[in-house]
Amino acid sequence: MSATLSWTEAVILGLVQGLTEFLPVSSSAHLRIIGPLLPSGGDPGAAFTAITQIGTEAAVLLYFRHDIWRIAMAWLRSLAAPGRQTPDSRMGWLIIIGTLPIAILGLVFKDAIETSLRHLQITATMLIVFALILAFADRWGRKQRSLVQLGWTHGLLFGFAQAMALIPGVSRSGGTITAGLLMGYTREAAARYSFLLAIPAVLASGFYQLYRSWGADSAPPAGPTALATLVAFGVGYAVIVWFLRLVSTRGYMPFVVYRLALGASVLALLAVGILAPL
Repeated sequence: MSATLSWTEAVILGLVQGLTEFLPVSSSAHLRIIGPLLPSGGDPGAAFTAITQIGTEAAVLLYFRHDIWRIAMAWLRSLAAPGRQTPDSRMGWLIIIGTLPIAILGLVFKDAIETSLRHLQITATMLIVFALILAFADRWGRKQRSLVQLGWTHGLLFGFAQAMALIPGVSRSGGTITAGLLMGYTREAAARYSFLLAIPAVLASGFYQLYRSWGADSAPPAGPTALATLVAFGVGYAVIVWFLRLVSTRGYMPFVVYRLALGASVLALLAVGILAPL
């Protein structure tokens, strides 16, 4: 698909990326599913997905700019005075520690992530399985902890939950939010930390794929990919504002139902041959 991606298809994929990146529904799964249904057909690819995620993470940087600046400055000051930790400097260290699992596992399983793990049967199964786990966590999680109570063990567990999103269908935000709910964090705290934790991993992955694919024959087309990234940025910013307001008053059950319906639909489309597994 990469060589024939049209401008219109780029806008569609950018909209999909922006709409789904921050919701617990898996943006990579949506790009993987919708790509073959477009006129050019085919999997948009891991490189296209990672690069367009730069747009949505730019939206996170803009929305949380004050928090990010405060955390970054506190973390830098903590380097000069290791014994004087503040909640903000500790958050900086927790984000670094929480990023290690996805960085290590992403490198170890790089080939599988870009090939076999993009099998649509796996994607559909993950959509359904993690919908059920999210439903359990949202229903039975204690929802009492705030981010001030986040410690090193939970920070690492958040990181491993984020790493599961290397498999399309799990969802980066879905994995971390589910883990947060299971560990007793409030919906707002789990969602907020999910956004902050994703910044280093997503930006590193996106710029790595951009560097790696630069000038390669298999690289996604530069113009349409840049347009998709820009669209993802604008739509993603609006979704952040909406989503954080939503989770403060309502639960995650609508997303659970949506994931179940999407996963079942993909399995049905695979069964009748409308979608190819790879």
